[in-house]
Amino acid sequence: MENSPQESSLSIPNPNAFTYQSPHPVYAMAISSSPSSSSSPRLALGSFIEDLSNRVDLITFDADSQTFRSSPALSFDHPYPPTKLMFHPRPIPNETTALLASSGDLLRLWQIADASIELRSAFKSSEFSAPLTSFDWNDAEPRRIGTCSIDRTCAIWDAERGVAETRLIVHDKEVYDIAWGQAGVFATVSADGSVRVFDLRDREHSSIIYESSRPETPLLRLAWNKMNLSFMATLLLDSNRVVVLDIRLPGSPVAELKKHRASVNAVAWAPHSPGLLCSAGDDGQALVWDLSAKGMVGREDVEPRLGYSAGAEINQLQWSPAHPEWVGIAFADKVQMLRF
Repeated sequence: MENSPQESSLSIPNPNAFTYQSPHPVYAMAISSSPSSSSSPRLALGSFIEDLSNRVDLITFDADSQTFRSSPALSFDHPYPPTKLMFHPRPIPNETTALLASSGDLLRLWQIADASIELRSAFKSSEFSAPLTSFDWNDAEPRRIGTCSIDRTCAIWDAERGVAETRLIVHDKEVYDIAWGQAGVFATVSADGSVRVFDLRDREHSSIIYESSRPETPLLRLAWNKMNLSFMATLLLDSNRVVVLDIRLPGSPVAELKKHRASVNAVAWAPHSPGLLCSAGDDGQALVWDLSAKGMVGREDVEPRLGYSAGAEINQLQWSPAHPEWVGIAFADKVQMLRF
């Protein structure tokens, strides 16, 4: 594995990258906010197989020994490839089990113990539910999970009662991602090329924060900065740009990060610093951007602070919420933990 051909000062050394080879191609990935030990992030990995029979594997990365541990007991079948995986967003003190959510044909909650996994609940709004493209777990109110679908709708679920609080038509075309801001506020992106913000106190209205510069170019991913709720980042279809938005200034990006050399597939804000953002894409690069410096927002020539080349197209990344020095990326049948 080689360093990025970008400026050598940006490339982190290979000793800071640790690789796990999965028995399946990997797409969906999550890193737990409640680690199994102080130095061992737990990861959930979803297979991407064009079949009804897919798998989710739970593995642990031991940062001290720099090794991955897996167990056959911590693996389960999943109907269709999971489009997203996410652990319960809050650490639960003295709790010996963890909750994992997955989306696909349905939203499901899985109870994870030390040596077993069982399905806790499945959420279905109708007999013929449209496939779910993504979801987000509300970290301000963890009983709420928002899902989005190809049928132009979002549903807000009460995960404790197992019922839908509301179901809204939110876009003119397929909805590809959803992200919570405050307890009752969420945003969505869609194939219609817009970012829209919704407040559950006024469900009849929404605010359009941004529309694609290329008419109706789909927006695929959305990340809301939980350290500074004024900022979001979104990705356009087949674009090498990361579009950074300030919801106080709707209409135009406050920054466009353009140093990727191919389409960007994933983006995540740092859980510990309001100005740090990581992106990854088809150029095989994971780049960390620092937007906290004075004058950085609004510049056209922002350079990444750090970079890493995986040598293959990266389709997924997650910034560890409990271990912010670690970022996980997925490509083909490999997962890497990167120490930035």
